[in-house]
Amino acid sequence: MSTGKRRVFTREFKLSAIERVLAGEMAKAVCTDLQIPQGHLSNWCEQYRRYGPEGIRRAGRPMKPLRPPFVGHAHDLPTAQQQISDLQRKVGQQQLELDFFQQALRHVGEARRRNDAAGVKASTPRSRQ
Repeated sequence: MSTGKRRVFTREFKLSAIERVLAGEMAKAVCTDLQIPQGHLSNWCEQYRRYGPEGIRRAGRPMKPLRPPFVGHAHDLPTAQQQISDLQRKVGQQQLELDFFQQALRHVGEARRRNDAAGVKASTPRSRQ
């Protein structure tokens, strides 16, 4: 168990280490020279690749994840309305199909009930095509 204080690295320190790696210096050599764990440098480089220089910050509370812009902006309104109308049309088509199949099932069920009498075929008549 270590008894020393935790090292806090400034944003400028992190950026200088990342710049050395991006310039072509070996990451292990940078870590040895700066006396930092390789995991730290790896995390810093990953944050830099994902978010650019804004992704590198001082130690402390983690930054909020970057999110895509809110879809409800005014410039997206026509696109959203088009998607809504397309989805409503699709729901309407599915409802028509559902009604059709429910009615067909009802007809088949009624045909089977009528044929329950003795001496009558138990299946529906064959179509002649």
